[in-house]
Amino acid sequence: MTFGFIRVLFILLSTVVGFQLGGAFSSVADAWGLIGAGIGFGVSAAVIGFEQILGKVSLRGLSAAVFGLIFALIVSQFLSNAIDLIPDLDVGLASAFKLVLVLIISYLGMVLAMRGRDEFNLIIPYIKFDRQDQKDTIMILDTSVIIDGRILDICQTKFLEGRFIIPRFVLKELQQVADSQDSLKRVRGRRGLDILNKLRKNTHVGVKIHEEDFPEVTSVDEKLVKLAKVLGAKVLTNDFNLNKVAEFQGVTILNINELANSLRPVVLPGEALAVHLVKEGKEHDQAIAYLEDGTMVVVDNAKRAIGTDQKVTVTSVLQTAAGRMIFAKLESDGKQG
Repeated sequence: MTFGFIRVLFILLSTVVGFQLGGAFSSVADAWGLIGAGIGFGVSAAVIGFEQILGKVSLRGLSAAVFGLIFALIVSQFLSNAIDLIPDLDVGLASAFKLVLVLIISYLGMVLAMRGRDEFNLIIPYIKFDRQDQKDTIMILDTSVIIDGRILDICQTKFLEGRFIIPRFVLKELQQVADSQDSLKRVRGRRGLDILNKLRKNTHVGVKIHEEDFPEVTSVDEKLVKLAKVLGAKVLTNDFNLNKVAEFQGVTILNINELANSLRPVVLPGEALAVHLVKEGKEHDQAIAYLEDGTMVVVDNAKRAIGTDQKVTVTSVLQTAAGRMIFAKLESDGKQG
């Protein structure tokens, strides 16, 4: 049953009820029945219009506003009782004071509650009841990790458990990339959408689109960090800048690149490797090779052997922020020495 069907049914029922109520003033054939039907139609249309406006307000913001209003009404009641204690105060003037007081405090309560809605973690429906025997991990996916695609392979190995959250603003950014005029970006965006569809079919993880947005925040990275704080979630990414910003604000980051680096085989000095030399290195007489995981191997005095398979001996291993580099020499040079 769609929202459209419900709205049409509501308008029809309201029109019929209005006709019946209008006809109650006189006979059914009288003009009052038509007037009542028109009023019923107009009121139902106004209610649906108001419902459409409320649809643009986040449920968390609306909950915060209601909480602020309830709190303001309680405070207003106490202050109204205090006004009643003032001796010889005119009844009409006291009522006016109470009305103005209720309006001002209600307005301030709603505004202050909505401004600080991110701190209202105990507002229904944002109460989180954690089971002691089961911890449900919530992970928010950003655009880069979806386009990267390796998250799908990790899920298929069953190493990850929990719920994946795809924010609506991330999905929107992904769609913009898929519709880009740049052919490379367009291919990457469509790949990301394909990855999402495959993730939703994966039975090992749950994937949910989250509608929460933060209109006052322009940056997608800042929105991700803010949403992670609200939901108590982790952010799954391979974006280096987002990694640093989120960690600084106390949000747990799961970085796919860091995971890939930690899973690379350990290579120790003195170990022998079989590599294929593909190009010249930066320094004199160096050659470059790559392991299957993409690790660069720099081989000294091997320029002459570019384009061939060689056995090399590891001399040192350098770990940098960009990854790992292995320095080696030709095994034949060692034997000659």
